[in-house]
Amino acid sequence: MKSLDIDSFMKKLTEKNKGESEFLQAAQEVIESIAPVLEKHPEFVKAKIVERIVEPDRVIMFRVPWVDDKGEVQVNRGFRVQFNNAIGPYKGGLRFHPSVNLGIIKFLGFEQIFKNSLTTLPMGGGKGGSDFDPKGKSDNEVMNFCQSFMRELFRHIGADTDVPAGDIGVGGREIGYMYGMYKKIVNENTGVLTGKALSYGGSLIRPEATGYGMVYFAQEMLATRGLDFRGKTVAISGSGNVAQYAVEKVNQLGGKVISLCDSEHTIVDEEGIDNGKLEYVMDLKNVKRGRIKEYATKYKSKCVSGKNIWDVIRDEKIKIDIALPSATQNEIDEEHAKALVAHGCYCVAEGANMPSTPGAIKVYKKHKILYGPGKAANAGGVACSGLEMSQNSMRYSWSREEVDNKLKGIMKSIHQSCLSAAKEYGAEGDYVAGANIAGFLKVADAMKAHGVV
Repeated sequence: MKSLDIDSFMKKLTEKNKGESEFLQAAQEVIESIAPVLEKHPEFVKAKIVERIVEPDRVIMFRVPWVDDKGEVQVNRGFRVQFNNAIGPYKGGLRFHPSVNLGIIKFLGFEQIFKNSLTTLPMGGGKGGSDFDPKGKSDNEVMNFCQSFMRELFRHIGADTDVPAGDIGVGGREIGYMYGMYKKIVNENTGVLTGKALSYGGSLIRPEATGYGMVYFAQEMLATRGLDFRGKTVAISGSGNVAQYAVEKVNQLGGKVISLCDSEHTIVDEEGIDNGKLEYVMDLKNVKRGRIKEYATKYKSKCVSGKNIWDVIRDEKIKIDIALPSATQNEIDEEHAKALVAHGCYCVAEGANMPSTPGAIKVYKKHKILYGPGKAANAGGVACSGLEMSQNSMRYSWSREEVDNKLKGIMKSIHQSCLSAAKEYGAEGDYVAGANIAGFLKVADAMKAHGVV
């Protein structure tokens, strides 16, 4: 039997998904990585597993009308893409950001299939969100939007069907408003959203999980070369949940984080963002909902407008050891990657989803940079969401130490799975190939077992 013709396949996929560049980028990376698997397993080719896995089970798009504080009616667009539930209920976050469109949600949902598979927990892949922008909105406006959003979404989700969580623009406030409306509509108290507050079914360590997990994964990669975080200079992008807790964990491990950024400014603090400064950032971003430039005013650090940290490293030749991109997709391009290598970086672990372009990844591989792709390195968040689901099902809560130990174990296991799969299929040390292959194999086996559905 012939194997998959990747060029022909991608041409057809591009024609069917015009304009969805992020989704096509994610699909191409996975399909190129799994070519050796398809050669070894012709049964997957015969069963058309790849043709089926790139098509969502369903795409839901809906209107979200709401009323602002001036009494004006506003209308946004909502999405939920339920991509693949071969190994468990659909699981993936909700993103509220003006850039959200169908292509973005499909890319995120597709990535989620493999990320969730890597955790070894029974979770399928899905994603959702809206082009609503919570920035600059009052709590009342955010509540009105979230309640309207859930008035449609509720009919498509459930504890054993689809369990959404947070993502960019969706934190504890938004989860609370949506869960309150869901509970009101369906008249039951089930763990249908994760990322909940502790007072109504949340899990300890869940807010920290993505940032902590990324650092744990980087720690495992560094250990393969006899290295650790002690005394290392670390650049982190973003300033939300993932970035904040990555700073906290790097500090605990003896590293020094010098940067954070938001959509408008980047701050560089050569002295390091210690725990006291981090406490200020958390209050600024999570409570006051301010901008990161206020950090520079308070601590007299460098502040650059209109550039991300990778621009600043490139332009000002800042030396770093480790990069933890934690903002958004495609934030590091080929020129950024070259600058990172030139200025001493030897490890990149991704806290965001697909923050490195294909050109950047080629640079990492050429220079043998330790590179942990998002679907592996940032899987700690969804892993802990899976643990939250387990606790909800048992009507029981584990201690902080128990959850953190389970998280460490999962990240260690993901790291080992990536290395083992890469080695087995002739790409030793390639975490991209390893993550895609290990994630794919479990889902493909399940899809084949279920027949043509």
